[in-house]
Amino acid sequence: MIRILVVEDHMNIRKLMTARLEQEGYVVLQAENGEAALEALDSHHVDLMICDIMMPYMDGYELTKSLREADFTIPILMITAKESFEDKEKGFLVGTDDYLVKPFNMNEMVLRVAALLRRAKISTERRLNVGHVVLNYDTLTVTTKNDVYELPKKEFYLLFKLLSYPRQIFTRQQLLDEIWGMDIEIDERTVDSHIKKLRKKFDELEEFKIITIRGLGYKAEKYV
Repeated sequence: MIRILVVEDHMNIRKLMTARLEQEGYVVLQAENGEAALEALDSHHVDLMICDIMMPYMDGYELTKSLREADFTIPILMITAKESFEDKEKGFLVGTDDYLVKPFNMNEMVLRVAALLRRAKISTERRLNVGHVVLNYDTLTVTTKNDVYELPKKEFYLLFKLLSYPRQIFTRQQLLDEIWGMDIEIDERTVDSHIKKLRKKFDELEEFKIITIRGLGYKAEKYV
């Protein structure tokens, strides 16, 4: 599931945006300012952020700049009442990917979100190519040069997530929240067990490796 963080200090607008995005099937997290957004990003994996500019404590420019300086590569859609070229230029210079000017149409927001996700290769294509290896989300299969593996759901989702974001470190808790859901009473050893199974199947492949980051979690490295 694709998770979107909505950062907006106006509660009613934030709720409207959240409701519209949830209609499209996205999982939505909410934050009322930049500081709360950073806390959310520390606790959850996020695929895309929608961010207002004029907010207390930390505005959208500061938030975006701090994320880019920390090597966060998630797509960012800035929303603002400011429509001058200078304001937009400032937003792009600090690292936003797209812009919406208030008042905006919620359907246009949804279209822009979908476009950004496509560019980030996490859209509804549901297919991932890693050299000669192909992951098919609809059939839960991994096709290599010599074999076709039909994986259990959780194993496939875990591998697909890691390979969708090569070199990005995911904590065990982030992977649990994303793939097993926050309400499931399981512990982090479940992630370790699934990683072990994936390595047993694919450790001989040259295209990618799953790397353990001691004390943190896992990442995938692509070699193609």
